Amino acid sequence: MAIKPPNSIEFAGDYNLDHVFLHNHRGDIVDIKKMMSELNIFESIFKNALTGSLVILDARNLISKLEINGTERISFKLSTPGAIDSRSTVDASEETGHPFHVYKITDRKQVSSGTMMYTIHFASREFMRNLRTKVSQTYRGNIAYQVMKIMMDKDYLDTKKEISYEPTGNINDIVIPNMRPFDAINMIAKKTIPELSGGVGYYFYETTKGMYFRSWENMVTVKGSYNRRPKQEFYYMPMNVDDPTIKDKINHDYKSVESYRFVNNFHDVAANTLMGTYGHKVITHNLFDKSYKETTYNYHNQFSDTKHTDFSDKNARHGNEKYAIPHSKIDQDGKNVSDYGEARVSLQSTTQFLHDKESGARYGLDVAQEGRKLSEGISQRAQVAHGTVLKLVVKGQSYIEPGDVINFKLRSVASDNTDGKEDPNYSGKYVVTKIRHQVNDTKYTMALECAKDSVKTGFSSSYKVIPANKNYSGIRNIYTAENAAGETNYGSS
Repeated sequence: MAIKPPNSIEFAGDYNLDHVFLHNHRGDIVDIKKMMSELNIFESIFKNALTGSLVILDARNLISKLEINGTERISFKLSTPGAIDSRSTVDASEETGHPFHVYKITDRKQVSSGTMMYTIHFASREFMRNLRTKVSQTYRGNIAYQVMKIMMDKDYLDTKKEISYEPTGNINDIVIPNMRPFDAINMIAKKTIPELSGGVGYYFYETTKGMYFRSWENMVTVKGSYNRRPKQEFYYMPMNVDDPTIKDKINHDYKSVESYRFVNNFHDVAANTLMGTYGHKVITHNLFDKSYKETTYNYHNQFSDTKHTDFSDKNARHGNEKYAIPHSKIDQDGKNVSDYGEARVSLQSTTQFLHDKESGARYGLDVAQEGRKLSEGISQRAQVAHGTVLKLVVKGQSYIEPGDVINFKLRSVASDNTDGKEDPNYSGKYVVTKIRHQVNDTKYTMALECAKDSVKTGFSSSYKVIPANKNYSGIRNIYTAENAAGETNYGSS
């Protein structure tokens, strides 16, 4: 049988996976690819490490012969045909990549007289190092360097993978009190401010390409100022179309979406109100001089202070902005959703001279800025996690990773849409937040979860105050009403 060249794509969803090696504690190496029913790899900007699973159909009793018990390693190299470099490949090989570590076996059952089925769960080496080590140390100076020290320290994560970081704009001294490395870095990430943008807080995560420490704005912009180019465009359209105008059928199918659904959207006004997404008051208590300061966050007023998925280079305001919720009056008091600062109230304690420096304790900035930065960071993270969330199923493309920007072209379902106009709210740019790579013996697919914190076309805003209800119903005393109805002696003998 002829061997397919590695750069030859026969169909969208084709893939290169020459072998899947299992390395046991005795040093045995066995290719289990032919036993593999399904391979899954999970990555997310909300997770600090890679995980995955292998569903095995075992007709050779390897689980007993190789003494598989959860301490093995898995190595392979997965790619879309035509991948040109390591950043286009899922490289878990021993030669050029980083094998995964098996940590448990589940769902073992006999499916026939001679065949056993079970699932092998694996994760990155950093996942296991995090469980086995603790950090007890004080770090001073640049925050990005503090994080890299934890990641590279041989007593902690000891990662050998590529680390991609965004330079930080604040300097702070941080004490890590006997915490797991991931917990320590996550704590630092919440206190980190980018060097070239106005956001607050970083994401620390691992993809199949390496480790990342970066802000949301770095995902949607280049250097905090320029639109980041989408890694791929996706359309919801039929894939198997016999259309003579389609010259590149394979590329057409790679851009096609098999299915999609919105699992969440920014219009959950109740939840976002409680979380402080729209309005948030922070009371900052300075323990050094016993003073306090109140800071109120207003989503619409401060929207343009940070960058968003569909941001415009123009300094537009109000109705021309791409707010995820209209800047309109919502109640008879004439306020919009952002005007209720006490929807969430937080108390933030800070102090000066904690490390012999005049700056605040949380962000290492002037104490007066501590409350504002806290409210901005809480709102921005809520906008990402609880904004518009889209799930797509597409053909496998190994070069896409969490943190990439995609463009989703969703045609409006309006009955009069004969020109193919795109949906003004749900089309546009999204950031890939989660990926599930799924490989079986016939094809490679990906389930993408994507988020956006703005809309493609700004909402039209109405500043008309909702009129008060003139039919005031008054106050009703139940006792008086019961007397008037003659109910006082009901049931008496």
